[in-house]
Amino acid sequence: MASTRILSIIGRKNAGKTTLTVAVASELARRGRRVMTIKHSHHPADVDRPGSDSWRHFHEGRAERSLIAAPDLRVLFERSPDEYDPVALARRYMADADIVLAEGYKRAPIPKIEVFRPSVAPTPIFDPGAPDAHLWTAIVTDDLDFESPCKVIRFQDTMWLQLLASLTTERAQAIDG
Repeated sequence: MASTRILSIIGRKNAGKTTLTVAVASELARRGRRVMTIKHSHHPADVDRPGSDSWRHFHEGRAERSLIAAPDLRVLFERSPDEYDPVALARRYMADADIVLAEGYKRAPIPKIEVFRPSVAPTPIFDPGAPDAHLWTAIVTDDLDFESPCKVIRFQDTMWLQLLASLTTERAQAIDG
């Protein structure tokens, strides 16, 4: 891939977005792609222990950014206004990726793969009449009877993950320009 590309994996709560994101990321990495991910959350992140040195640097020191540098791992804490634009986040932090998988961001104007499970919700988010319907790359489901004008991939299909990874590569949107 010549430039960094992005695609969102969406679905209703508990549909399996994280599981699918991790599976697709792993398959793309297996193919030699440099994969990075963004996890969208509506809740403040709490990933450091109060009282630890890194927590103190960021909270007590009121640092704008604190970087924990350890062997084989870097963690950056940054104070910034809410940023819900996955393309802007990918440009800022992940411009050296081949592909960025953004979990969530169902309203962002980027290509999407939706996880749909009838046991979680009776209908998918996808609406064929919506102005953004063209952004859906595929709907992945365990419903053998589900039909859609959008590409449908079933977890029961042979090679479903390989097909999904190929679609992701083909349909992901370039973030530059």
